[in-house]
Amino acid sequence: MTSSLVIGDFSRATHLSVKTLRNYHRLGLLEPSVVDPDTGYRRYTPDQIPTAQIIRRFRELDMPLDQIAAVLKAPDSGTRTAVLAGHLARLEQELAHTQAAVSSLRSLLEGPPAALDITHRTVPPFESGAISSVVALDDLGPWFQGAIGELHATVDAQKVRADGPPGAVIANEFFTDERGEITVFLPVTGALRPVGRVKPTRLPATELATIIHHGSHEDIDRSYGALAAYVSERALAVDGPIRERYLVGRHDTPNENKWRTEIGWPIFDTGRQA
Repeated sequence: MTSSLVIGDFSRATHLSVKTLRNYHRLGLLEPSVVDPDTGYRRYTPDQIPTAQIIRRFRELDMPLDQIAAVLKAPDSGTRTAVLAGHLARLEQELAHTQAAVSSLRSLLEGPPAALDITHRTVPPFESGAISSVVALDDLGPWFQGAIGELHATVDAQKVRADGPPGAVIANEFFTDERGEITVFLPVTGALRPVGRVKPTRLPATELATIIHHGSHEDIDRSYGALAAYVSERALAVDGPIRERYLVGRHDTPNENKWRTEIGWPIFDTGRQA
């Protein structure tokens, strides 16, 4: 008769609690070798210990249970490798995000940044191709990248010349309610025909106080904060949406350190800039 372990001994052997083992059984992730039909007691074989240890390691890497099941039940090494590679890529992204947040926090603790270059700019009306939508904060990334790509593709297909970097007009509600209208635009020279979500749009004139944010958007709030303080201290603010221009962005380079984003805060320009 094959030797077996009661659930308590198997728990001690694998450092998985009895509650966790029962849950894994319920999910079909790690089923006991035998379940007594009368008592319901679970027994495991020593051969199942390595599987339990693998599951434990995956959980330490925050791999979801359904992905662990996909690895364990993979019909071949290629499928198993693909699932693991996908999870490792997500872990690397999360690690990069954490490192950026730590770096930003450290710089905040070190004190205020050196004086930033803030300028005033009068923007005349201009023609653009634009995509507008009410966007939730959680959906911003995929929506934004899709809109930028669609604008460039439409302009290129119609052989209309882009007349500057892309940008966005961001309604105040997006910041206050985490949901609001955003218009992503690409300035153009020439007649642009509406196609799909892309519409020819004339952006109105505006006066802005502007600052250039360097690098990733992980800490773009610092540039926003410096610009807001400047505008507030000089009583220049007027109602109106924020404008951003992506002087160098993801469309130009995947290297976030090279990104340059101009943030424009609507102002009443008195002609005096201190």
